[in-house]
Amino acid sequence: MPNVTPEQLMQKAMEVRAKAHCPYSKFHVGAALLTESGEIFTGCNVENASYPCGICAERTAITKAVSEGHQKFVAIAVISDAEDVVTPCGICRQTMREFSKDLKVYCAKRDGSYETHTLAELLPHSFGPENLKS
Repeated sequence: MPNVTPEQLMQKAMEVRAKAHCPYSKFHVGAALLTESGEIFTGCNVENASYPCGICAERTAITKAVSEGHQKFVAIAVISDAEDVVTPCGICRQTMREFSKDLKVYCAKRDGSYETHTLAELLPHSFGPENLKS
C-alpha cells in the first residue's frame, strides 16, 4: 500500500464531507479513495430533487479517479455525520468491485473512529469483470 495511513485517508474524507450537497436527506457523506500510485481522490454525496439522479460520495471519488486515468485502487475511507459506523450502499460496493475485489474499506463514525473491512467481506460472492470472460 502506498505510504498513506488510514487516518490520513479518513481526514481527507472528513474534510470533503462538509461539501456534500444533501438538502433532502441532510446526510453528509465524504469519501477518500487511494490509488495504487498513491494519489487520493475525494468525493461527497450530491443529491438531486429527482432522487435517482443523486450520486454517493464513494462513486463520486471513483468517477473522479477514473476520469483522471486511474483504475487501480487499494483503499477507500467513508464517513458520514452519523453516530454509528456507515458502510457503502450496494451500488457503491458493486462499483468498487468493478476495480478491485481486494479493496480495503475504512468505515467511520462521525468522530472519525473507524472499522476496517475488505470489499470481499462487504460484498461476498460478488460478480465482477472476470465473470464476463468466456
